This record gives sequence, structure tokens and C-alpha cells, in this order.
Amino acid sequence: MSRFRYPQPPPSEITPEHVYLSRRDWLKAVGLAVGTAALAACAPRALKPASTAPAEPVPHDELGDPATPYDIVTSYNNYYEFSTDKRAVADRAQGFPTDPWTIEITGLVHEPLTLGLEDLLKRFPQEERIYRLRCVEGWSAVIPWQGVPLATLLKAAQPKAEARFVRFVAVYDPEHMPGQRNYQTFPWPYTEGLRLDEAMHDLTFMATGLYGKPLPVQNGAPLRLVVPWKYGFKSIKAVVRIELVAEQPATLWNTVAPNEYGFYANVNPQVDHPRWSQATERRLGEPGRRPTLMFNGYEEQVAALYAGMDLEKHY
Repeated sequence: MSRFRYPQPPPSEITPEHVYLSRRDWLKAVGLAVGTAALAACAPRALKPASTAPAEPVPHDELGDPATPYDIVTSYNNYYEFSTDKRAVADRAQGFPTDPWTIEITGLVHEPLTLGLEDLLKRFPQEERIYRLRCVEGWSAVIPWQGVPLATLLKAAQPKAEARFVRFVAVYDPEHMPGQRNYQTFPWPYTEGLRLDEAMHDLTFMATGLYGKPLPVQNGAPLRLVVPWKYGFKSIKAVVRIELVAEQPATLWNTVAPNEYGFYANVNPQVDHPRWSQATERRLGEPGRRPTLMFNGYEEQVAALYAGMDLEKHY
């Protein structure tokens, strides 16, 4: 039995909080551009100036579901580095320094990269992707992200032939992240991993913003991974290093509770968590529950990655 338990408050307990951000300065820095690839599961599109934003219709995903309200997306967050209370994270994350920020792409690559965030934003055009986010706890959201396909970054570093996996490392900053001061609970810093083919998939995304604004700290600022067909804990926040490796890397949750959190963590309504069903989910801001979709609704795009695999064994 695992020692780790997620709190699961009902929708009535969600307390939205406004997070004021400088949209104008961020859009100027990133030079947000429309992606050229028209993916069924993402909708790249140009963003309008901030002055016209209130008149825009609510964005929808490709299934027709509306985006979860910004205030909910930014006030209901799992981020144990700050707090185990989802509704306290936004307050406790304020003041976390994200400027300057540097990310390294290293390991089994021909061209290692060290990029400041401003350099990354200028070098790689930003796209918008509207993705569903499904938490392993059984709640979900629809979020318009801005950022860069991870494959774009990896191709710039030129992976070597022997690279088979990608290891992600988050920032370690116990001075500003009180949760990291508890060394007995989690092996900080947060680490995650993907197979290289998963990392290179068109849907895999490095987010720099959401809803046309820079990422709030509580959502993973300034740079987070988004893998929409996997449970949300795979989408590591505040990334500082991306390392290409030959062997499957250890990941935080798979290390502390391997019987509950597998390396693959693909959304699968047929494979329950040991302590709750994954057959349904609660969409934040909506009453009731809805059926969980295989691979979070991205089955057509990603099922081929797992052809022939036992998805109950490789959960």
C-alpha cells in the first residue's frame, strides 16, 4: 500500500483566483506564430491582441468541448513542490523566480543546447494547441496552451542513433519551493521520462503559456511538458534539463509508488488505479462525471506507438 494520497475535493470546493500577468510583454517576446501542421487533436491559430481578447468566443477542442475557464485552470493545481493542497498552490507559488531561466538539451545528442528562455522563444515559433488534460486522480480540463513541439527542440539537438529515451529534470529550488525541503517524502527534483518516439510525436509539446498569457507559476512556468494522451503527472513542470539517454530513466512517481504510477501512464479507462476507477472523470467546472476516453481521446493519433504491448502490464 502506498503512503501517498491525493486530496480529491468535490467541484463545489473549487475556489477560483485571478492571476494577473503581463500578456502584452510576453506576446512581444515570443512573437507568437501559427503552426503549419493541422493536427486533428490541436488547433494552432494566431492570437489576437489583448484588447480584443474579451470579444473572442470560448475556444473548443476538436471534440467540441469548451476550454475550462482560465480562473479554474490557474487555481486548481497539483504542484507538491509548493503544496499538497491544490487550492493553496497559486498563493504559495507567488514570488517564485522564473527570470532568468535556462534549459539544457544534452546527453546522447550531436549538438547539445543551452538556451535562455528568451532565446528559445525567439528561435522557435510558438503555436497554440488546445489539449485535454486528464489527471490520474480522475479530474480533467481543456486547456489552450502556447509553446513549441518537443520534436522541434530535439531535432535541433540532433539525437544520436543510440538515444532511446528522454529524461526530463525540473528545477531544484528548496528556498522558494517549500515542498522540496521534505527530503523523506519525494526524491527531489521532479524527474520524468518518455520513449524517444513518444517525445518526437507531433502531439508532445513544451508549453510556455496558456490562454494567450505566459504560464503562471502554479501551472509550471516558465516551461512545462504537455503529453495529452498521458496522465497529468507525466507533464513535468519548470523544466531545466532534457537529456537523451539509452536506458529507461527513473521517474519520481514511478520510483515512490511503482505499483500505482507506471512509467507509461497512458490514460486508459480499462486499467484502474489500485485505489479508484479510471472509467470516468470529473471535468473541472462541470457537474457530474463523464466517461474517460482511451488515450484521453487521442487514440487515433497515438495507438500505433503501443502496438503489440500489454497495456495492463505496461501501464
